[in-house]
Amino acid sequence: MSEAHDARRVTVSVPATAANLGVGFDVLGLALDLTAQFTFEPSGQLAIRGYDDPAGPAANLVWRSYVAGCEALGLDPHLLTIEERSPIPRSGGLGSSSTCIVAGIVAAQVLAGRDIDRSLTLNLATTLEGHPDNVAPAVMGGLVSSYVNDGQTVTTRWPVAPNLRFVCLAPPYRVLTSDARQALPSMVPMSSVSWQVGRCLAMVSSLASGRADLIRDCCHDRIHEPYRAPLIPDYERLQDVALEAGAITFLISGSGAAMLAICDGDQSAARVEAASLAAMPSLWARTMRASERGVSAR
Repeated sequence: MSEAHDARRVTVSVPATAANLGVGFDVLGLALDLTAQFTFEPSGQLAIRGYDDPAGPAANLVWRSYVAGCEALGLDPHLLTIEERSPIPRSGGLGSSSTCIVAGIVAAQVLAGRDIDRSLTLNLATTLEGHPDNVAPAVMGGLVSSYVNDGQTVTTRWPVAPNLRFVCLAPPYRVLTSDARQALPSMVPMSSVSWQVGRCLAMVSSLASGRADLIRDCCHDRIHEPYRAPLIPDYERLQDVALEAGAITFLISGSGAAMLAICDGDQSAARVEAASLAAMPSLWARTMRASERGVSAR
């Protein structure tokens, strides 16, 4: 292996993401305008600032992803001081782990004096994460559909209509991804497959065009949300509150516990956010736009 980097400080910025978007199970993901920043600096010892992993610095996901990135590039990893500054809730569902994975892989490239190779980043991030729906929009920005073919992650990207707002709600508890996966049925009826495919295509079109009526009509998932919603004790109550306040639709973000209300315009989003916080003051709540920018470094 060759040297991994020159001696300089690098900051990597990665957007939060919302995956699945209801009918796009394990396929669709959306980048949001909430950004996590990770600073990497060559150091005499490994140190992680901003997030303490109980298992120690070597178990930190950002560090492990940096090491994996170096190995993929044929480089020697060097000890670093890594500082995490992330406003993304760690309760799950808004891509907090994906930001760590993408940041580490990108840092390996930039510290070596290379440009960001988005294809390499996406393929390795998908391998580390296990599926591409969260990491793809974190790398690419915008609304992304993705699948894996012969080990290569293939993406299609669309810009999101400027009228849409995304009210993200994170409760003060977690849903483990393993529990969310275990809750899913092992098989689904053929009728559910055709239901899902048609509505997934309509969801992509409506998010790109900003058509609230079509989003409202096509967003009803049959494959994962009915089985995962019971894992989020406040889901039904907050869904009722958000829809009554004017949300177009209300979805589980990723596998939860975060939830996502899609709204048409700022005023509607403000009403939904306020009503949700009034119903559950312990919520983390923020209204966001889609981000057309994926990972970046400076």
